[in-house]
Amino acid sequence: MGDPGETRAGIDPATTGALFKAYDVRGLVPDELTPDIARLIGQALVAHLRPDEVAVGRDMRVSSPAIAAALIEGIRDGGADVSDLGLVSTDALYFAVGKYGYPAGVMVTASHNPAAYNGLKICREEARALSLDTGLDSVRDLVVGGALPEPMKDGHRGSVQERDVLDAYTGHVLGLVDAARIKPLKIAVDAGNGMAGRTVPHVFRDLPCEIVPLYFELDGTFPNHPANPLEPENVADLKATVLREGCDLGVAFDGDADRMFLIDERGAFVGGDMVTAMAAVKMLERSPGSAIVYNLICSRSVPETIARQGGRPIRSRVGHSYIKATMRQEDAVFGGEHSGHFYFRDNWYADSGLIALLTVLQLVSEAKRPLSEVIRPLDPRVRSGELNTEVPDPAATMLQVEEAYAARGATIDHLDGVTVGFPDRWFNLRSSNTQPLLRLNVEADDPESLQRLTDETLAMIRAATVTSAASG
Repeated sequence: MGDPGETRAGIDPATTGALFKAYDVRGLVPDELTPDIARLIGQALVAHLRPDEVAVGRDMRVSSPAIAAALIEGIRDGGADVSDLGLVSTDALYFAVGKYGYPAGVMVTASHNPAAYNGLKICREEARALSLDTGLDSVRDLVVGGALPEPMKDGHRGSVQERDVLDAYTGHVLGLVDAARIKPLKIAVDAGNGMAGRTVPHVFRDLPCEIVPLYFELDGTFPNHPANPLEPENVADLKATVLREGCDLGVAFDGDADRMFLIDERGAFVGGDMVTAMAAVKMLERSPGSAIVYNLICSRSVPETIARQGGRPIRSRVGHSYIKATMRQEDAVFGGEHSGHFYFRDNWYADSGLIALLTVLQLVSEAKRPLSEVIRPLDPRVRSGELNTEVPDPAATMLQVEEAYAARGATIDHLDGVTVGFPDRWFNLRSSNTQPLLRLNVEADDPESLQRLTDETLAMIRAATVTSAASG
């Protein structure tokens, strides 16, 4: 074992420690994340989890082959075997870990981040995510502290073999819906030059749908637009294609294809909470009375839809580790987030944008109505979207806003940040995990109430920020 206080060549403890976020490892390549660090992470992962074999997948980023190769060498240094899945989506990596019983899995990806970033999403058996609360902190400390075992001698290093899981993954996701009921819909799909360009053709090859492809070429430089569908400018081409081609709907995936967002036939963006509501309808038809988990940023219409369909709505904090833990605790059949993550019990509680898409396609096919008409009765309210404000002291600002609304008789809860509620309107205000930002999400029963509450709350945040800066 090395000296815990030792700093190895090329490893800056502060910079390396900062790579480890709440749910994954992520940073700029090569300024922050390097192949050397990836190799140490592989070795630390084995030292912490003690797996006999690890599944490794990667996305199409320019730096992913080098990062994945170094990670694999580190895992082998630790004495574990590697099953190299090659180019896969994140949900295909989760599938492989669950299906084939791997004790651990790592996906090399930076998801929706710009091209200069890369990272690692790590999971344990049954696709259980490794977060800072569940062991990622221990991996970090081993890497930063230098207290790793010496690499195994050549005769005892782990082996590596390649494994193609795409056909099995395709069969799995199609098996979770009644594929025969999906009608010949015309669908524009924007892969954003990400991993959906590899998975979507396989999944849809035997379905009757006509796919209008946008940016299916795997290209980690993202030559057309960043693979982040939450930014309106990144779905502009998709909206235009839906209207120009007369599509029934459009679909946008992020870079590692675990999240997806919809565009209706009129070119309107459909939020992740409304996808959650639609998928809940279908899931409750298959599993009547089941629990369904939604995060607290979702529209009030989501729990109302779940209850109306005979399900049991369960409210959760934002973030996959909380959603998955709550789903396991409640034996929930499905979970959804406003951010485009959708989780399925029969998918080892892991998220899959493709399963959510297929579920919605079945719902729309059976309804025999356009997507906008399927959504309309589920979505009577209006929302602000996420509004971010940089503040010097997020906790103090949130407290001032909370006290102001509490004095007016609002209901207050602290499940995640602060949620302030009135009968016809509400908002959630919470801190960013990585930046000095407050994130505000507002919903109301009508546009006028939405505008008033949004303007009023933003004014309070800015006033509190000025006061805090002046006192500092």
